Amino acid sequence: MSTTAAVTGQSLGSLSGQTVVVIGASSGIGLETARQARTAGAELILTGRDRDRLDHAGHEVAALSTATLDLGDPPALERFFTGLPAQFDHVLVTGGGPSYSPIADLDFEVALRVLDEHLLGSLRIARASSARIRPGGSLTLITGTYARRPGVGLSIAAIAAAAVPAIAANVAVELAPMRTNAIAAGFVDTPLSARILRDELEHRREQLRATLPIRRVVGAADVAALAIHLMTNTAVTGATFDVDGGQQLIP
Repeated sequence: MSTTAAVTGQSLGSLSGQTVVVIGASSGIGLETARQARTAGAELILTGRDRDRLDHAGHEVAALSTATLDLGDPPALERFFTGLPAQFDHVLVTGGGPSYSPIADLDFEVALRVLDEHLLGSLRIARASSARIRPGGSLTLITGTYARRPGVGLSIAAIAAAAVPAIAANVAVELAPMRTNAIAAGFVDTPLSARILRDELEHRREQLRATLPIRRVVGAADVAALAIHLMTNTAVTGATFDVDGGQQLIP
């Protein structure tokens, strides 16, 4: 019997004897969650787009297996889940990040691809996972907080951020007993952020250190710690949790 099912006998924070699937594990939040899950005793199955980075991540956490996967490819996603063990315990879904563009310059093909990956991709993963996740297990979706405050270039990110919590809540009801939650992150200091901001990265870090109530920048480890908590706390489902260091509290 999985330790997930034996809720009363398992200490909060332990993933001993459980299998965690991390979608988007080659760097950033996904990789850090894999590290923390491994420390908590989990066995790991990892996916990513970049084969070299994925191989490095898989070696680091001694993953059971790794697979290159694009969430925008439904047939490949179906094949991946068909090839997984008959049962597993948790799935974490991270993505390649939203698209940032003013509406006047919006590439609708790119926008459609991003929204398909983040929104319909989440539903595809939920449906593929629901019959195979053991009782007490979970699906966790990562999104952002951009829907809370409008800004130039944020329309597609805002749509995704507003929709993912609704998806999590509906999946929690329709596909129970699989628990489903979302994490809405503000700025997180990851390689993806570095690629987006480039020369502006250090300025953004300094700005956040000076203005955030926590007086530091949110890192991948902060988001990963919450992801692990949501895997192990079997009373939580249908909820969205913000991890932004108080960024939304700043005018």
